[in-house]
Amino acid sequence: MLFKVSMTVRLPHTMPAAEAERLKTTERELAQQLQRSGKWRHLWRVAGHYANVSIFDVADNAELHELLLSLPLFPYMEIEVEALCRHPSSIRDDDR
Repeated sequence: MLFKVSMTVRLPHTMPAAEAERLKTTERELAQQLQRSGKWRHLWRVAGHYANVSIFDVADNAELHELLLSLPLFPYMEIEVEALCRHPSSIRDDDR
């Protein structure tokens, strides 16, 4: 199943810079691993914000939920999820 996920990160201003950098590094590594696996299909930054819009390709909403919970920055995120389905006017034969 495909899901559009919008994530906005709000790190506390009181978080030590070293801790913030550690979390960001760990997040980046996991995000890249999930992209290579095909689960995190697309990742776009929202210009001017500490936010992204992503497309996930997972078995179901439970798998997406577990994946999002595993993100190191999850405790500091506002997340919106929308399920996607093929549009009847799409000219594509697949989801790429």
